Amino acid sequence: MKSLYLRIWLTVLAALSLFALASGWLVQRHMAQERERFEAAAHSRAEAWADLLERSLPPAGAPREQQAAALAEWSQRLRLPLALDDVTGQRIGVSESWARREAEGVPMVRRGLPVRLDDGRTLWIARLGGPRRPGGPMGDRPGFGREGPPPGSWWELPRLSGLPGPGVLPEGVGVLALVVLLFLAVAAGAWPVVRRLTRRLEALKLGMEAFGAGALHQRVAEDGRDEVAAVAASFNRAAARVEMLVRSHQSLLGNASHELRSPLARLKMAVSMLEDAPSAQRERLRQEIHTNIAELDALVEEVLLASRLDAAQDALQKEPVDLLALAAEEAARVQATVEAQGLDKGGAPEGAGSSLIVRGDERLLRRAVRNLLENARRYAGGDVQVVVRPAPVAGHTGPAGHAEVRVCDRGPGVPEVWRERIFEPFLRLPGHAEHEGGVGLGLSLVRQIATRHGGQVRCEPREGGGSCFSLTLPV
Repeated sequence: MKSLYLRIWLTVLAALSLFALASGWLVQRHMAQERERFEAAAHSRAEAWADLLERSLPPAGAPREQQAAALAEWSQRLRLPLALDDVTGQRIGVSESWARREAEGVPMVRRGLPVRLDDGRTLWIARLGGPRRPGGPMGDRPGFGREGPPPGSWWELPRLSGLPGPGVLPEGVGVLALVVLLFLAVAAGAWPVVRRLTRRLEALKLGMEAFGAGALHQRVAEDGRDEVAAVAASFNRAAARVEMLVRSHQSLLGNASHELRSPLARLKMAVSMLEDAPSAQRERLRQEIHTNIAELDALVEEVLLASRLDAAQDALQKEPVDLLALAAEEAARVQATVEAQGLDKGGAPEGAGSSLIVRGDERLLRRAVRNLLENARRYAGGDVQVVVRPAPVAGHTGPAGHAEVRVCDRGPGVPEVWRERIFEPFLRLPGHAEHEGGVGLGLSLVRQIATRHGGQVRCEPREGGGSCFSLTLPV
């Protein structure tokens, strides 16, 4: 059987059926034991009553009218339906209650307990019979007055509430009927619950199959708060992450293939011209070849780094990094000036009592600062300024805040509409030709590195002209 909901449903029914059968067998056994104890007690008490009546009734040779009158008198005293037969089985007399019950159609032969007296006569003592009726303590049973039998009398047969008594149904039929009803009730109640659960699992399965077939936008419903909803939520998070990675890699590969064409074309042309070029031009062509190879190398390196940052979300190795020293080392490479604001001579925030240290991957942080500096140098020449300072956030001060590295230039600036999009991969501002250098991945890598460290990067206009790129990191 391949349908999960049928297996679950049938398993529930089988388990409950076994439980119901076992319970029914125990109940039936208990009822049988109770009936046996009742019958034994009834016979014992009937013999005791018979012994008393034998001593109280007229002898067997007395006139039948006298015996019948005495029998009726004792029936009234004991409130007990009685009948008396002679030694030949002929009826001598019956009490009024016995006769009334026979007149109402009650089979008194089955309802009575026969007790053989020593003189050969047979005394019939009525059993309990008929359903309860409104009235006295025992109701208006045939053969009893409205007062009913006295409490604690032997004919008060113990019963299980709601179960048929002896003689009403065949043995085991009542319990079997209860088991069947229980089975039907459980089957009807368990079906919608089990079907709803497995329907959600089927929807989850179909969603996963659609996602695996290439529908990266496919998501599944997260109804409820149970384990199925948790699995659906986990699948949606994983699907969103996979979709983002696939889209990012597709864009990265598409843009990288486009960017590779220009340096490869220039490289191919320079190599083809090298053999026939005059000696005076060969040096310039060799320099062009080296420049294109360096550009290809930088492009491949940045593509690989961007891919690793996307794929290895948990591989970041964090360690204490002196942000001021790192910025000073990178600024020296491009002859930029470095200024420390809000720091004492030792590099610690003023009044904080601790160093301006950030925790992160030093190699990646160095790459982020270097990309910002190279971007500024490319568009502003040698007028580049680096500022390192604490940048507290709301509700935090000192070491609990953030550290900021601001790289400012006096270049043409970035229009407001492009200040956010400039961090997209392979994006160049309109009017910036390839001879400016770069492949459009530098600022995109800076944003990826900042995000991986829990920080951010933004572009702002600089007072007096130019741009400032602010890299903010938690300390």
